[in-house]
Amino acid sequence: MLKKRIRHTRRFQEIINAFLKNGFSHFLFRLGLTDRETKRGEEEEGWSTNDQDVGKRLRHALQELGPTFVKLGQIASSRRDLVPAEIIHELEKLQEHVETVPFSIIRMIVETELEDTIENIFNSFKEEPLAAASIGQVHLAELPSGERVAVKVQRPNIKQTVETDLEILHELASFLEENTVWAKSYRIKDMIREFSESFRDELDYKVEGRSAERVAKQFIKQTHIRIPKIYWDFSTQKILTMEMVQGIRVNDIDGLDEAGYDRKLIADRVVDAMFYQVLEKGFFHGDPHPGNIYILPDNRICFLDFGMMGRINDRLKFHFASLIINLQQGDTKGMMKIFSDMGLLNEDANTSAFQRDLEDLIATYYDVSLEEVSLGGIINELLEVAFQHKMQIPTEITILSKAILTLESTVSLLDPTFSVMSAVEPFGKKLLLERYHPMNIIQNSWRDVVENIEILLHLPKDFKKLTSTVGKGKLKLDINVQQLQTILGRLDRISNRLSFSIILLAFSILMVGLIIGSAIAGQTNLLWRFPIIEAGSIIATLMFIFLIFSIFRSGRM
Repeated sequence: MLKKRIRHTRRFQEIINAFLKNGFSHFLFRLGLTDRETKRGEEEEGWSTNDQDVGKRLRHALQELGPTFVKLGQIASSRRDLVPAEIIHELEKLQEHVETVPFSIIRMIVETELEDTIENIFNSFKEEPLAAASIGQVHLAELPSGERVAVKVQRPNIKQTVETDLEILHELASFLEENTVWAKSYRIKDMIREFSESFRDELDYKVEGRSAERVAKQFIKQTHIRIPKIYWDFSTQKILTMEMVQGIRVNDIDGLDEAGYDRKLIADRVVDAMFYQVLEKGFFHGDPHPGNIYILPDNRICFLDFGMMGRINDRLKFHFASLIINLQQGDTKGMMKIFSDMGLLNEDANTSAFQRDLEDLIATYYDVSLEEVSLGGIINELLEVAFQHKMQIPTEITILSKAILTLESTVSLLDPTFSVMSAVEPFGKKLLLERYHPMNIIQNSWRDVVENIEILLHLPKDFKKLTSTVGKGKLKLDINVQQLQTILGRLDRISNRLSFSIILLAFSILMVGLIIGSAIAGQTNLLWRFPIIEAGSIIATLMFIFLIFSIFRSGRM
């Protein structure tokens, strides 16, 4: 414990010094992380307080502090709802310029992990790395079978350094939430927790290998998409051996033209592949920058580096697709409903002001063709409006918006006329059609009925707990009028729907009894010369149609 505390203290001081050196003394003092505001040093002369210069200083500080903070800056560059555009522009320049690890250390790591000498494991292993980053570096090698592979080797002691940084970040987040209002409203602790989980996954190369194989299964029937094969016999948590793929980087326009590739077809295939991952499979490449996309003969697309992945569940896919469709149609009420269904409109939100801001946003794109609209740009503007109204945007959506922006910049090089907004529309419409398919409606409606029945079954127990709590004087209520009306409205809809369903069921049983009775007696059922069975069947049918229509119109399948 003492050793850990000393390590934390030393590293914490390094972090403070890096920010002090880059001109953040006033900021640290305001946060209470330093005892006094230090004077600006010579290295800070010439710095101004505008966002662009702040972004430059922040980029220098993060890059100096190493992999954890570089990755933190890269994640922050995707939060356009939180970070000013000028600072994001600087953070997007974050590069992991690091010295390569000496081959003697690489040899030791490989031989320790694979439990044999490099000469026995590989036919050949290049000492000079193909690429180097702060977490690991890649070497070209050849397997005993003769296959050429790329071997990614993790840097020594990187995990210990990262864990120390993450623990310090958690402590800082807790300190900030306890002492500042903005940190609590932004839920900094939750952000750091999500960042830590994601970054720890990147330190486990087995996770990256499994992600690559999962994406490969998505495209198993699409021969124009290629994912490098993973060689598990030569892979561990610290080593990832994958198929060596040689092609042309997607942003090497001259190289693509010289090879005679069809850039319009490539743009279409790249975008189609990304939205297929997002809106059909719900598991997508989170960082589709040009270095991670290579073009192979016959205009085939090869995706690389599956360390950062995005996940989006069926519910979020539907909401995202609905949001895009409503954006295209300029339907602000529809957009408001989506935000409400996502649970983002809290009790503090001013819905009238939010709707007005949405209308202003849509008005800026009035009469603008889809070809001229940036999907990533308008999503980010939408997220900025949402955050201004204190809405907590799901991390999955911010990763997706970052991926779409990166994708758009890549595709614009291939084909300046290509519209990502137009390309996503068919996926969105297909998703909505699937959502309202009769079988899906029945399944989701049945799930709602089961959930409502479970609520009713638990009512006696919950009521008992409530009366016990009231009896002990421990009941606390914090419900404003808006919340109360919402809750009562929902309970009213549930009770009405259950009552209607029970009446319909009872009526149906009665009609079945009459039909069976008349069949046994061999007589028609006439009441005062009125065909009661035929009329009852029509009434039951109309009641059933009305019930389905009311459920469908409510939007809660």
